[in-house]
Amino acid sequence: MARMTAQSATDPHTPRLLTCDVLYTGMGGAQSPGGVVVVGGTVAATGHPDALRAAYPHAREERTGPVIAPPPVNAHTHLDMSAYEFTALPYFRWIPEVVVAQREKRSVTAALHGADTLARLGAGGVGDIVYMHAPDVMDALLAREDLSGVLYYEVLGTFPEMADEVFRTVRERVERWRANERPGGPRVGLSPHTPHTVSGRLMRLLCDYAAGEGLPLQIHVAEHPAEHDLYTRGGGPIWDNRLAALYPDTFAEVMGRAPEPDLTPVRYLDELGVLSAKPTLVHMVNVTPDDIARVARAGSAVVTCPRSNHHLECGVFPWAAFAAAGVEVGLGTDSVASGGSLDVREDVTFAQALHPGLDPRVIVRAAVKGGHRVLGTRVPFIRRGEAWDDRYRW
Repeated sequence: MARMTAQSATDPHTPRLLTCDVLYTGMGGAQSPGGVVVVGGTVAATGHPDALRAAYPHAREERTGPVIAPPPVNAHTHLDMSAYEFTALPYFRWIPEVVVAQREKRSVTAALHGADTLARLGAGGVGDIVYMHAPDVMDALLAREDLSGVLYYEVLGTFPEMADEVFRTVRERVERWRANERPGGPRVGLSPHTPHTVSGRLMRLLCDYAAGEGLPLQIHVAEHPAEHDLYTRGGGPIWDNRLAALYPDTFAEVMGRAPEPDLTPVRYLDELGVLSAKPTLVHMVNVTPDDIARVARAGSAVVTCPRSNHHLECGVFPWAAFAAAGVEVGLGTDSVASGGSLDVREDVTFAQALHPGLDPRVIVRAAVKGGHRVLGTRVPFIRRGEAWDDRYRW
């Protein structure tokens, strides 16, 4: 009998029972604990470990780690910043001391290095922001056969009188890039940077165009608490720290309306008509219950970047409130300069510690299905008859 047991341990056709704390198969909700039976490289069954032990009593049991799930999606990052050094600083120091000070490191080479990293990590997809002043990055990443997801071309422009000219240039570039899209490869999208770095007129032009053409959208929104002062009174640290030459005289000129005591970035976008284009809203840390309700009514998804928000002292994403409202949530690393790495699994782990009252199954599902829904890509399934992939071990 001992000889048979030793033989079965090396027989590739002997069933293996892989167990974990959280199992997400890509369908429905995740479960905890979970297990997968693999026979000869093919998934034979998934479910609770006890049920699988009873059904496959001769299976060789292996503890795989905390999670079994399809590869997570990095739904928001900046690959062209992959040569930056990670630095944790308060937001208003991080911008000048890191983003501006290291700007010469933003390049096609850095973006390709970031794409190589994602390929090595086995990422399930990426939502990348392509820097407005490095459009060659778009051409380089579109050519990658090992990349899927969306490449969002970033647009900035605060002067309303220049909106039509900026929009024409953006549209010409996007139409050229879309001709280079390939089935299964990355799609082209748009990222109006933030509601306060894009004039109201340009924001409407971009989002109406995206909605008409079926282009995915991502917008950075409600990242830092100082945005409250900007929208309620047209001033505060963000306005004081702007590069004056790049802005009109007042914030009201950017928005096309006066600040108001109860105005928020989300309400501003909603009343501008932008949420009807169903953009993905990134960060969404400093929001009100009304903001969350508006996002839910619009059917927009959000992406949280837990490590980045923590490192820049921006606050904590109110995940439970968004979940209660039925808003789809994805996860992203943001840039390596603020997030620390491109491995979204590390954001999953960080989020579990940051949100101890939130079911870990919700976070794992967000990293997989939430990310794919943000990008409009297909979720792979772990189910009977499918090939087992070691990338499913987290």
